[in-house]
Formats: sequence, structure tokens, C-alpha cells
Amino acid sequence: MSLRTAVRGLRAPLRSVLQPCAAANASRPYAAAAQARCVLESELDSIRAAGTWKGERVITSKQGPHISVDGSTGDILNFCANNYLGLSSHPEVVKAGIDALQKYGAGLSSVRFICGTQSLHKILEEKLAQFHEREDCILYASCFDANAGLFEVLLGPDDAVLSDELNHASIIDGIRLCRAKRFRYKHMDLNDLEEKLKESQSSRLRLVVTDGVFSMDGDVAPLKGICGLAEQYGALVFIDECHATGFMGARGRGTDELLGVMDKVHIVNSTLGKALGGAAGGYTVGPKALIELLRQRSRPYLFSNSLPPPVVGCATRAVELLLASNEIAQSMAAKTMRFRNNMTRAGFTISGTAHPICPVMLGDARLASLMADDMLKLGVYVIGFSYPVVPKGKARIRVQISAAHTDEDIDRAVDAFIQTGRKHGVIS
Repeated sequence: MSLRTAVRGLRAPLRSVLQPCAAANASRPYAAAAQARCVLESELDSIRAAGTWKGERVITSKQGPHISVDGSTGDILNFCANNYLGLSSHPEVVKAGIDALQKYGAGLSSVRFICGTQSLHKILEEKLAQFHEREDCILYASCFDANAGLFEVLLGPDDAVLSDELNHASIIDGIRLCRAKRFRYKHMDLNDLEEKLKESQSSRLRLVVTDGVFSMDGDVAPLKGICGLAEQYGALVFIDECHATGFMGARGRGTDELLGVMDKVHIVNSTLGKALGGAAGGYTVGPKALIELLRQRSRPYLFSNSLPPPVVGCATRAVELLLASNEIAQSMAAKTMRFRNNMTRAGFTISGTAHPICPVMLGDARLASLMADDMLKLGVYVIGFSYPVVPKGKARIRVQISAAHTDEDIDRAVDAFIQTGRKHGVIS
């Protein structure tokens, strides 16, 4: 066979893969790929049609309350980062990362138990255990990994897990990996939790699992009641503190400190990727025996590379700043209430209570997206949240207040919301 004949023979099946759905009739070797393409394109089209497409804006500056955004001119106010304490670009945090990079290198090229544990990893784990007043700590690549790696190690088929129905997706996925009996109680409903505790009394271990703060609504779990029921029925308590660590409670220790139950919550998972420098990483703090068992059996820990030294250096300095002073954490409350109160007076519905997460409830997905785009034109960066991130009919713009925002920043954001809200008929 000549080369020309061979190339001619390849053209038709190759074109069929590159063509859209009509390629489903391609020859058998290419039919599966063509069919998959049809399915994927159809799904993407349905997302666009529903108005829930999630584009990614490109930031051309460092993270902070004021940023530069590709395609926009001038100074843009950022009101949707998890940079609660403004530490993502704090000069001391940045310097600590640079110092760690120069001393320890860019990465370990290894998991922890082979040759991936440096002294700075152990120092950060010690400081996080100290910060949360727990016995020990284990680091992960993310809190998603921490949640994925906990439940299957702790709980077996003779155990039970009782989970709030609105827990974060990473908690839900982590629970799916374990073999324990699963009970889902209504959101923050202590009566329903008690019923589930009664139903599960024959289990060896029982673990009540809840977000400390629920990230989509900014509502705080009723930990006093949860801990009281857990004590009454002999259950353990776990909380995910990603949206609380560093700024909730008098010293920023989290919702367990805020609600006076630090000695009654047994296991805490949290993140380094939000208030604690904002780079990456997650962790579990709790009883030493549990942490040691996680080091032996937790799959995300055993099979993921160690956190890079610059990330660890940044996070360590952030924790040190919080251990030395609670001034940054205490500055959050007044700024949060300034935004919430001014928006409520303007006629908006703001979900949650006194948390820096301030969801501006809109209902319609397309409306949330359009308003967010118009806000950017006014120099305020916010994002519309819609299904599947939040339930259908519960679309909102989730505003997040940072300690780095000034009162002028907050007032400017409120003014932009008022202009945009009137344009779209949300307020009069």
C-alpha cells in the first residue's frame, strides 16, 4: 500500500472524530469517542442554556481587597475571596514563603513517609495542634483530601456516621468512601439529629459530622446542642472549620471556641487555603492515636506529595501571627455588620447571621450571573452562585468580607449593589 493510499484511508475516520455529533456514525474504532463527544457537548449546551455556566475571570495581580482583572480597567474591589484575614499577600507571610523556598527548595518530589517530611512540616503541625488546643495534627494537600482520608480510616461497618444534609461536598464524598452506616439529619435540626442518634444506638462508634460554618449561607452550626446530644448518646463530634479557622471566636480558633465547646469537639478538619495564608493545604487535628492511625492508613496522605515548602512557610507565619495576637480576627465583626446592615436597609435579602459570608439572595441563576457581570463594570468583583453549587432556585451572589477591607471599600460595594439591584428590579 502506498503512503498516499494509507493517508487517504485515515482521513475519513479522523474527520469523524473532529466533527460534532454527526460523527456518531463513524467506523467502530472511533464511534465510542464520537458518541462521548456528543454526550459532552449536549451537557455543556444544557449548562449554557440554564444560565449556570461558570466562566473564569483572570486576575492579573496578587490576591487582595484590591485587584486587577483582565479585560477591566482601573482598581477592582474584590469581595468574593476566602482571604478572610487579608493574609494572602501579607508581607510577613510572603517573606516566609520566599525564605522557605530558598532554604528548603520548591518541593519534595515524594510523599511524607518515603522522603517527604522536612522539619518545617513538623513545626507547622505542632503549631496547628497548639492553635486548636488538640493533641496532634496531620497535614494534607487540601482539606478536601483531609475529609476524603478521615472517615474510611476511623469508621467501619459496625459504626455509624450522622451527617448534616447540607454538609460540604468533600464531607459527603469522604463519607461515601467509608463502610459505616449512614444517617443524614435535617439541616441544623437538633430534633432530627436526636432521632438519628436513637436509631443508631446499636453501633460501635458514632460520629456526628457537621460544617462549623456552612459556606453557601454563612450559618453557624448549633454546636452546643450537637455536643450536648452527642454526650447524652455517647457519640463523637467532628467539625469542618474551613470557613471559621482564624477569625471565629475571641481568639480566632473557630466555631467551637465561639460557642464554648472546644473541649467537646473531638476532631477538627480545616484548611490553609483560606484565612491562613490562602495558598493550599488542609489538616486534621484531634487525639494523637487518631492522627497516628491516619499517618498509617489515610490514602490521600499516603499517596499525595508533601506540601511544598513555600506553602508551609507561608502558613506557618500566618499561624504564628494569630497565635501572637487576636487583633486581626476581632476586626471582622464590625466590618461584616456594616455590610449586612447597609444591604438590608437597601432592601436586599442577606442570608446567614453574623458571618463574613454574606449571600445576597436572588433566586434566579441567570439574574445572579448578569448582576455579577454588571457589578464588575462598576469596579466590584463578585460571582453568582447557582446550581449545582447551591440548590435550584437558591441562586445568589456570595459576598465575603475581609479584614483588609476598609469602610470605604464596603460602602462602595453597597452602592454598586444598589445601582445594579435597581437596574434588574431586585430593589426599588
